[in-house]
Amino acid sequence: MPELPEVEATCRQVRPAVEGRRILSVSVLRASAVKPQRPARLVRLATGRTIKDVRRRGKNILIDLSGGLTIRVHLRISGDLEVRENGEDSPFDRVVFQVARRRRLVFADPRALGVVNIHATREVPALLADLGPEPLSAAFTLHGFLEQAARSRQPAKLFLMDQRRVAGLGNIYAAEALFHAGIRPSVRMSRLTGPRLETLHLAIVSILRDAVQSTTIAYSRPGRVREAESFTRFVYGREGDPCYVCGRKIRRIAQGGRSTYYCPGCQQR
Repeated sequence: MPELPEVEATCRQVRPAVEGRRILSVSVLRASAVKPQRPARLVRLATGRTIKDVRRRGKNILIDLSGGLTIRVHLRISGDLEVRENGEDSPFDRVVFQVARRRRLVFADPRALGVVNIHATREVPALLADLGPEPLSAAFTLHGFLEQAARSRQPAKLFLMDQRRVAGLGNIYAAEALFHAGIRPSVRMSRLTGPRLETLHLAIVSILRDAVQSTTIAYSRPGRVREAESFTRFVYGREGDPCYVCGRKIRRIAQGGRSTYYCPGCQQR
């Protein structure tokens, strides 16, 4: 599933290609892609609008339009958002925005789990009100992180993946942050000391900054979402491989229905 770095890279790739462009037409090729809204609503409201910005909040892509409207795109597991020339079609195309005579902004989704909706821009903050602070922003303070952790009985890995705690952080980068902080994924957050939490807070920011840079550089085309592309993974997906630091074999456990990877040598606390 695309996480903060992949979604941010997609925004950075798409933005310069469509910013300032007028949406000439909209085609909804699969009605379920815009649920619970009706395809006609998206077509009617988006057509003729000018794209003012493409930004991110958590794992959401927000396309701000003229007239106070915003298209919200959530890629979910397999969604892509990319700019293509006319004729570059895919059987997985779900929503197509024609933004020039030969240029289209296309939402494609093989598993058909992603969603594209349109809202009044003023309503977007309320729609995303449950999201926690952006980890690469000034809102992600150590004080707030310590307060959240002290009240939580969640295991460290599940805490980090809870979008109410940290917006955009997912399976890959939560595992990597815990590794760099030397914290076992199963430890309860409220049991971690202040210094350990400060180390984790710094690790989250550092990991995500590096990942955003590497994914943005690695993408040759917008929307090519490949998790952790060109990013050095110390634990994620490396079950049975030797740890780069201590040589112990990386282990995998199940947490919250997802695989968690960790090093039993480096992550003992």
